[in-house]
Amino acid sequence: MRFLTAVAALALALPATAQDASFDPARLSQHIRILSADDYQGRGIATPAEDRVIGYMSGAMAAAGLEPGGENGSWTQAVTLNRFTASNVQASLSVGDWTLPLVQGEQAVISTRRPGTDHVMLTDAPLVFVGYGIRAPERNWDDFKGQDLSGKILVVLVNDADFEEPALDTFGGRAMTYYGRWTYKYEEAARQGAAGVIIVHEDAPASYGWTTVRNSWSGPQFDIVRSNPDERIPVESWIQRDVAVELFRRAGLDFDALKVQARSRDFQPVALTGAELDVMFDVASQQIVTHNIIGRLPGMTRPDETILFTGHWDHIGVGTPDAEGDAIFNGAVDNASGIAGLLELARIAAAAPRTERSLVFIGFTAEESGLLGSEYYAANPLYPLETTVGGFNMDSANVYGRTRHLGVIGYGQSADFDARLEAAAAAQGRTIEPDQSTQAGFYFRSDHFPLAKRGVPMVYADSSGPFVDEPIAARTAARDEYTARRYHQANDEWSGDWDYRGQIQDLEVYWSIARDLANSGDWPTWSETSEFAAARAASASARD
Repeated sequence: MRFLTAVAALALALPATAQDASFDPARLSQHIRILSADDYQGRGIATPAEDRVIGYMSGAMAAAGLEPGGENGSWTQAVTLNRFTASNVQASLSVGDWTLPLVQGEQAVISTRRPGTDHVMLTDAPLVFVGYGIRAPERNWDDFKGQDLSGKILVVLVNDADFEEPALDTFGGRAMTYYGRWTYKYEEAARQGAAGVIIVHEDAPASYGWTTVRNSWSGPQFDIVRSNPDERIPVESWIQRDVAVELFRRAGLDFDALKVQARSRDFQPVALTGAELDVMFDVASQQIVTHNIIGRLPGMTRPDETILFTGHWDHIGVGTPDAEGDAIFNGAVDNASGIAGLLELARIAAAAPRTERSLVFIGFTAEESGLLGSEYYAANPLYPLETTVGGFNMDSANVYGRTRHLGVIGYGQSADFDARLEAAAAAQGRTIEPDQSTQAGFYFRSDHFPLAKRGVPMVYADSSGPFVDEPIAARTAARDEYTARRYHQANDEWSGDWDYRGQIQDLEVYWSIARDLANSGDWPTWSETSEFAAARAASASARD
């Protein structure tokens, strides 16, 4: 009944005809407004809001003319996750007679994703500073130097060594590598046998402020189901920089001086002599099922060859109230805007002549929990990755107007796709702009990445550079203000005065390239220097 109601409501509100084949700003606005409304409760996964999202998205896809693309003729793919909720968190740092209580969300954020855990208690756990916490044999880099770190708390820096000093070029300059991501820090600590990790948060190398840390990691945490609990550490945590500076000072160390030392391959782990962490908290864990939402337009002659359009439907849900008392993280830009684009692409594609290859539209779940929905799909694809031609990922669209450039995150990874993007953008009078914030590691922070690392060529591109239309200063200020004050905040809300012309230009680029590929026998490739080229080459025989 819910599904039929969603379809009927959408059909009445947004009538679609084969003649109506241009991207519609009113439709984009309505999709964003509905999906980010308070009654969707921030689109938290495995909550009643998820059913609403499934009903709305599947209704829109059906109204457009797509068929269900999920499991067993449904609109969804079930994604089983473990959910961990930490409560009654009590923690403190101490050095000798000095003790600093750590208030959850203020000085620190503490959680766990270790399976089979209902209570965490560490007493007098010793602390060791391990620089950036990286072991990269191919770069002749090892921050651990073979030391036994079992049972210890590793204190690590955000990003990788080149962020502070790009001229070192040990990690490719200022562009963040996967080694700089928080996900990697926790994974490597588990391999080292550590009891926990404290990541020292600094705004610049993280590319976001402390409020983003607090909002993202204070609530329930999710992970894929793991048979080996040792793949996760008991304590995953962050502390603010000023806490770290004082901690190091009390231990007779200079935090900033050690940061400089950590940029060298010769860096050795440094014990914070006398420093200890006491932490205990309860953990409520349960296995939950959330869903990827999938629609499909089967190809006419080569239906087993697939082109993807992707974006994540989830957001943070309901969290800690902000200064205005708002606890609903509506996620209008991140990522109701991307889902709006996905649904508009589905409508345009379904109204166009059917392509030779299949088109698949996926709303991924659990992106905000560490790209878990896309990771699950990439590990359990409903359409073989070997014959997935490529795809286009949409995360946080431009809602501020037309721009001079099309920004390509991961420019250079696929010269093939870069050339196609350049030609499509040039037809609009725009030029390509390589990612201008490579230090933020955006290439590793959205749903194209689990597919890319398995060899599927993926495009992650959107509006970039100066705005074209006046008032330019106001548009620039609005874009900057979102990054500084709305990203992962409760005030990421829909606005009736947004300008969708820039997003529509981006959608036109995606569609023109996808349509051409879907009616060709071309297989986009990775550049020879891409770390993903080998994974694609391993399945070359499937595309002969």
